[in-house]
Amino acid sequence: MSDFQTDRPISQLLSGLVSDVSGLFRKEIELAKAEVGEKISEVSSAGQQLAIGGVLAIGAIGVMLAAIVAIISAILVAMGVNPTVAHAISAVIVTIAVGAVAYTFINRGVAAIKGENMSLDRTVGSLQRDVETVKEKF
Repeated sequence: MSDFQTDRPISQLLSGLVSDVSGLFRKEIELAKAEVGEKISEVSSAGQQLAIGGVLAIGAIGVMLAAIVAIISAILVAMGVNPTVAHAISAVIVTIAVGAVAYTFINRGVAAIKGENMSLDRTVGSLQRDVETVKEKF
């Protein structure tokens, strides 16, 4: 006689198997929920650090741009331009230069997120193949 011999009917064995598989899936879902919660917490913390870094970087860029305006202004004053006019000209020069760079980045960003660039072609194709496979099986 085998060690696996049992007097339980097949229906009970199948019922037990379904119960075990169901319990396993529930535990896997609970594990996934816990893991997602941990990842959300990590992403939130990273987002806060990015925000603080971004604010500080913007401040640093502002100070650097002010220094560039002051340097250009000093050069213009040394060339004999009235200090008030020199400061205004310097501010306009820096504004135009930074504005041109910003405009370039904004245009590139807008082009990258246009509708045709955001379509999920690979996912849609994969799902269509899955649907066809399921249809063939049935």
